[in-house]
Amino acid sequence: MRAIAIFVLVGWTTFAEAQVNRYFVFFKDKANSIYSTSNPAAFLSAKSIARRQRQGVMPTEEDLPVNATYVQLVKATGAKTYFTSKWWNGVLVQTDAATLSVINALPFVTKTELVAPGQRLLGGRLAQKDGITERTAVQGAQSTELQLGQISLDKMQASGYKGETVDIAQFDSGWIGVNTASPFQQLFADGQLKSSFNFVTNTSNVFMADDHGTEVLSVMAAVVPNTFTGGVYKANFFLYLTEDVSSEYRVEEYNWTFAAEKADSAGVDVINSSLGYNTFDLSSMDYQYSQLNGAGAVISVAAKKAVDRGIIVVTSAGNEGARSWRYITAPADVDGLLAVGAINSTGSRSSFSSFGPTSDNRIKPDVVALGSGVSVITSGGSVGAASGTSLASPLIASLAAGLVQAHPKAKPSNIVTAILQCADQYNRPDNAKGYGIPSFQLADQILKIAEQEKLVEIYPTWVLDDYVLVTFREPMDNVSIRMFDVQGKTYGGTAGRVDQQNLVVRLDASVLNPGLYIVRVETPRGNYSVRVMKSN
Repeated sequence: MRAIAIFVLVGWTTFAEAQVNRYFVFFKDKANSIYSTSNPAAFLSAKSIARRQRQGVMPTEEDLPVNATYVQLVKATGAKTYFTSKWWNGVLVQTDAATLSVINALPFVTKTELVAPGQRLLGGRLAQKDGITERTAVQGAQSTELQLGQISLDKMQASGYKGETVDIAQFDSGWIGVNTASPFQQLFADGQLKSSFNFVTNTSNVFMADDHGTEVLSVMAAVVPNTFTGGVYKANFFLYLTEDVSSEYRVEEYNWTFAAEKADSAGVDVINSSLGYNTFDLSSMDYQYSQLNGAGAVISVAAKKAVDRGIIVVTSAGNEGARSWRYITAPADVDGLLAVGAINSTGSRSSFSSFGPTSDNRIKPDVVALGSGVSVITSGGSVGAASGTSLASPLIASLAAGLVQAHPKAKPSNIVTAILQCADQYNRPDNAKGYGIPSFQLADQILKIAEQEKLVEIYPTWVLDDYVLVTFREPMDNVSIRMFDVQGKTYGGTAGRVDQQNLVVRLDASVLNPGLYIVRVETPRGNYSVRVMKSN
């Protein structure tokens, strides 16, 4: 989605000295932090740590919270401070030019960036065009049969995977009606709505501003008996309002980052973001096609950071296919996330669906799902139909969530790879439909085979207790296991035969000091080395 604002700007060409604007202030370091990468439990949830363990990633200084003293010193200049970003190492402020010059002179500030003119808007928003191309009424039973069946979500649900235990964060422009419409009430009754926040107005109210998020959420979560079934209607949901439908400025990309960091810390498994950016209400903020390389847009850099931390990020490819821009929009250009294009009921590309490639010539979109005539729940609670890549994205997010549930030990990156490998154009991808239409059944089978072929599993990679487990899939002779530090000093191990009755070898980690260690397993059928971090 790209929010298309109705222009009501007050005709400025330069900002007066007293004009209050929004800026992001970047800090030079995280000196004297009270947090440590060796104790991630102090700033990450247990589920976030577990997800990173599955992905095999360690915390870095980038994950540490921002220096609170720096924020207080910025606030002491008279600027209003809002949200901090660990990944960008800074804080969003609202201030005038005179105070900004004082902030820029602070010794710990490296730079400031204008992210939006004017003060932070509070309260209501005007409803604007939101990237969904059309809406119509729908009648009849089982209106979601096509969109579920096209990527075998119906088979996924029949196999017992409806999203239970999976956490999904949705970033969008508003959820009008979700708190009142009956098709969403099971989310509240069953405690599935875990968190919500409005980064646009700095309030807890997300049931306002727009109904784009309502319709996107419905594709995943709504239920009308015998009429409408969301893809993973038993999942847990985190709703973060990041898109301001009354304007289009770079602050929304920073809002996306704030939401992604919050989702990361909470341990969400999947992010669905039916949002995209290329042009803004200030032309100086516009992106050029050459910047669509996965690292040129603020939101793309943030999305890559989320991917690197083991979150499966699913985003709409964009609705620019029939417009002059034509190409995908950021963050769909990021390698490792799933950029989703749109198809119709026959499997043909929808005319509005954005094309790839990225500017560095990578295939995009990654996969496709139904985006023309998708059944949705409107803000009033009725069943309707709408079109846009915004609605194809939550179908693929549902697929990813079902695979997370079916394969809880799989690396998130392996789930993404399986979705690509199972798609019907995997051997002949193009920049219209990417790798094509995926299937739960095929992706499930790919992951099952991969799990069977994995002879050895070493867990956990972050040692919070006093042991590391080495699990073998089958008995083996001539096995050697040892644990050593980065200087090569050995701290324990074993050698010999692994029997059927003892396929799990427990290594004692109680003797380890906090730090980085290597566990190496040598077998006649291959060797395995995994880095593990011992925490406090």
